[in-house]
Amino acid sequence: MGCVGSSQAKSEGNPKKICKPKPWKHPQPITKSQLMQLRDEFWDTAPHYGGRKEIWDALRAAAEADPTLAQAIVDSAGVIVQNADMTVCYDERGAKYDLPKYVLSEPTNLIQDN
Repeated sequence: MGCVGSSQAKSEGNPKKICKPKPWKHPQPITKSQLMQLRDEFWDTAPHYGGRKEIWDALRAAAEADPTLAQAIVDSAGVIVQNADMTVCYDERGAKYDLPKYVLSEPTNLIQDN
């Protein structure tokens, strides 16, 4: 199920409904364990580039959840979702959080670990 047009609801908060990124391809075919390692490295280093640790923690939880739960997580953390696929987010102080697609979904050229 893809993104349905963002509903401009009367309520305050995020007008964008979260959805997984469109299908994408990693530069080289990648295994599930390599993908997990990439994700771990990103989440370990991301807070050092700025932003608040609790926002990074919320974004990680949201990235690993299904879209409905992800929406609840970012809403409760006060995260402003710029792109519906969560690749660009802001906190209430205006700090920017860029998330690579590989932490949000799996590439189309994922290969099974043997």
